[in-house]
Parts: sequence; C-alpha cells; structure tokens
Amino acid sequence: MQTLLWIIAGGALMSTIALVGVVTFVLSDEARERLILPLVAFSAGSLLGGAFFHLMPEALAAGGSAMSAFLWMLLGFSLFFALEQFLHWHHWHHAAEGSPSPLTLLIIAGDGVHNFLGGMAVAGAFLLDVRLGITTWIAAAAHEVPQELGKFGVLLHGGWSRGRALMVSFASSLTFLIGGLLTYAASFQIDTEFLVPFAAGNFLYIGASDLIPEVNKHHRMSTAVLHFTSFGSGVVLLYALKLSLDTH
Repeated sequence: MQTLLWIIAGGALMSTIALVGVVTFVLSDEARERLILPLVAFSAGSLLGGAFFHLMPEALAAGGSAMSAFLWMLLGFSLFFALEQFLHWHHWHHAAEGSPSPLTLLIIAGDGVHNFLGGMAVAGAFLLDVRLGITTWIAAAAHEVPQELGKFGVLLHGGWSRGRALMVSFASSLTFLIGGLLTYAASFQIDTEFLVPFAAGNFLYIGASDLIPEVNKHHRMSTAVLHFTSFGSGVVLLYALKLSLDTH
C-alpha cells in the first residue's frame, strides 16, 4: 500500500508540472527562450545521471542476468527512438501530401505516450525500492519542466489559446499516473524489475539523442559554458543523491 501511495503521489506531482506553462503568462517569448535551453541542458545531465548512477546499478544489483539488464536498457532506448521516428514520419508524410499536418495534436499525442511510458518506468523503480523511485522521479521531473515550457510555446505558436494549451497539457500529463497505476496492478501478475533498465534506456535516449543536440546548436563560447555548467549541475545533483542514499 505504501508503494501505491508513492506512485500516486509521484503521478499527481508530475501532472502538476504541466502547469509550469502558466509562467509564460508573465514571461516574454525572448525570456522563455533564454530560460529553456539551460533547463534542457540541466535535464539532460539529470537523466544521464539517473541512468548511470541509479537505474543501471540497481538493475545489475537486482540479481538477474547482466545481459538481460542491458538488453532491456537497449529496448527502452530503441522504443523511444521508434516512437520519435514515427512522429517525424507522420509529420513529413502529411507535409509531402500537401495537406496541413495537425502538428499540435501530434505533439499532444506523442507527449501522452511519452508520459505513459515514463509513468511505467518510475512506478517500476518505486516497486523495486522507494528511494530509487524518488531519484528516478526527480530525474524525470527535471526533464518535464523544459519540455512543458517548450511544448506550451509550440501550442501557442500553433494558434491555441493559453487556457486551452494549459488544460490540454495537464490532461496529457495524466497518462503518467495511468501508466504508474497499470504497472502497479501488473506487478501482482508479473515481475516488473525489467522496467528499471528499461527506464535507463529511456533516460539515455532522451538525454543523449533529444536534449544534448538541442543545446549544441549554439556556437557562442559564453552560451556553451552556460549549457555545459547546467548539464554538469544535473549530473552532480544525481551523483550527490546517490552518495546520500548510499550513506543512509
């Protein structure tokens, strides 16, 4: 029961992060753009730190085969790669046909699937160890803040009102909680430990393939230093959490 409460609390808190778009009510577009990329770099460091310092060590220590753990990690990486390839194909396929692509709706649908898988991964970590679940949630939450800000900007650019964009973003974030609850229910029938290395693969793909390329598009030295410092801060935070949890 305690694990279920952690999963519900984590899902509810993650859903509230979708409301971070409300800050754009008082931020200019220029200020929002300056804020997002350092946050993206920080979240990349947090995700990679979560994968290397928490998820994979726990997966390997769980007693199963190391090869199995790495295979699940690769599957987690590959699934997110496949999801992103499908979203890109869907967008360009419609563009090639000459019909307008419902890009904003596609973003919401992709975000819903992404949140659902994230909820499964975090719930799997909670089921193995509550402390692992907390650190996994922190790493995932660090990623959600810049993602939600960026998604909110795209929806506004696509013609959505601020209120509608905020409401739909919150609704799509609820799939995180749904994924977590389904994983908890499934844990009574199957062993869900595979979700820990699976989550590591998710984190590696999002951090290394999605986020780092975004912050590498700028060539000013001052910007590069800021982004690398932000990235390093995310790594150091997750490493510090690892040391703290191991001490206790």
